[in-house]
Amino acid sequence: MLDFRHANSLWATVAVETLVRLGLRTAVISPGSRSTPLTLAFVNHPRVEAISVLDERSASFFALGRAKATGIATALICTSGTAGANYFPAVIEAWESRVPLVVLTADRPPELRQCSSGQTIDQQKLFGGYVQGYAELGLPEANLSALGYLRQTLSQIWRQAHQPAPGPVHLNCPFRDPLTPPITADLDPALEAQWDATFFDHLYPPAPVQRNLQDLPPNFAATERGVIIVGPTQSTDPIADCKAVAALSKTLGWPVLAEGLSPLRNHGGLNPGLISTYATLLRQPQLAKTLAPAQVLQLGPLPTSKVLRQWLVETDPMRWIIGLGDRNGDPLHGRTQHLGDISLQSLTELLSQQAQFTERSQPSSYWQTWLEKDTISRQRLDHALNALDEPFAGKIPWLMGQMLPQNTPVFIANSTPVRDVEWFWPVSDRGIQPYFNRGANGIDGTLSTALGMAHGGQSSVLLTGDLALLHDSNGFLIRPQLRGHLTIVLINNQGGGIFELLPISQFEPPFEDFFATPQAVSFEALCAAHGVSYELIQTWEQLAQRLSQLPEQGIRLLEVRSDRKYDAQQRLALLNGER
Repeated sequence: MLDFRHANSLWATVAVETLVRLGLRTAVISPGSRSTPLTLAFVNHPRVEAISVLDERSASFFALGRAKATGIATALICTSGTAGANYFPAVIEAWESRVPLVVLTADRPPELRQCSSGQTIDQQKLFGGYVQGYAELGLPEANLSALGYLRQTLSQIWRQAHQPAPGPVHLNCPFRDPLTPPITADLDPALEAQWDATFFDHLYPPAPVQRNLQDLPPNFAATERGVIIVGPTQSTDPIADCKAVAALSKTLGWPVLAEGLSPLRNHGGLNPGLISTYATLLRQPQLAKTLAPAQVLQLGPLPTSKVLRQWLVETDPMRWIIGLGDRNGDPLHGRTQHLGDISLQSLTELLSQQAQFTERSQPSSYWQTWLEKDTISRQRLDHALNALDEPFAGKIPWLMGQMLPQNTPVFIANSTPVRDVEWFWPVSDRGIQPYFNRGANGIDGTLSTALGMAHGGQSSVLLTGDLALLHDSNGFLIRPQLRGHLTIVLINNQGGGIFELLPISQFEPPFEDFFATPQAVSFEALCAAHGVSYELIQTWEQLAQRLSQLPEQGIRLLEVRSDRKYDAQQRLALLNGER
């Protein structure tokens, strides 16, 4: 029901109804005064789940997690002043990882700017070049012409959040007092009589953009010595995507090097050409030369592995890149050609029409070498990890990949966990769904993003180190609003384990204080303060049991303690084939 009593209320109600007609379902709201009209409109709309989150940085990453899980933009709403500035890290991550967000920052009207008015900063283009759409709305007016402008602006900004590729957009929304609607008195008694009941009827969610390749580039895949490299991939339809990659692999006759942050390793039966231990195989100099490719098809960003990247630098194959739109996806500056966001299905259909590809009915010796070496390497890794009784951080993702319930969403924190996942995550058909923040690769908002991913869905898991969790411990404030469950698997090695893998670890001082930065927080006490279930894991059997059965509600933290120097030694031994 539209409120015609006050321009601010009518304006905000039309804005929210427009977004809902376009597909919006979730609004994450940071408490504040200037955003009152927007807050009331979102809270009162029956088709919007409005969630209040106190800490703006936590709120923004929670919204990011929701958008990752749904593929639909989440709305973020805050008051004026520095509130919106706290959204910046999540906006950067959304930009870099191509996640749709609609950020609405309430603002003072123009006459209260640059005159020492309280809670006022320059919010114009607050997020700079990290949004793919920006507009400052006019001041609310209660007339049909102004409301048509508002509807059109919201339609445009929503489209920009989803097409041609997803990303964050920003609307700056000034409001004059009074911010709450009056109980009586019409601002414009004639407006309600003039209202057109079909005002919103033409609004629908935008149709997906399908890009098809009309012609193959010259010399594309003109070799049997090729590989498909699949980097970090978050998918709303992982089975369809895995089938598309498998069909492409079969048509090309190329094996698939699959990052642990892609869904492919969790649907292994769909792809007979899957390679999961490339980071181990390519550490063997002679084998790395034997496996040198002539061409590479890169789907999305490159995997995390430095060994893989160095191998590509040294061999310098022709690389075709798909899935990064108009962005440069080659940090190695090699021989690359970007093919845009084309459909893998259309690419496979084009290839199947070419005689040279239909003739590749039998696996090549190059393909067979990859698979034989990967099978041996995988068996050795599995045997070594199974036999390892001591606490070792790298064994945790290996165990998770085998024990978690089917289709479990798993958020993997940055730094060491993503690398352990790439090195040790097994191949299975459990359908586990990986999520991550690999756009800017920061530890900001780890817990909040994972909670956003878990909200309203299947019981989920977060794999994180101690520093990443502590950096976002305010995310625990979301617990009362959480619908569903999140199990946190905490690797507590008292510091930044990633730095143990770097040359700076040999320099003490200042290594411990300024790089490893060990913390002495009691996670049991932290959990108690927030009403979070806590358990210290003592054995691998205990962890396996807890992973195999996830609760349905609340937050549970499982703390696994390890020694980061021992962890670093074990990783090198396993990757170098010394175990």
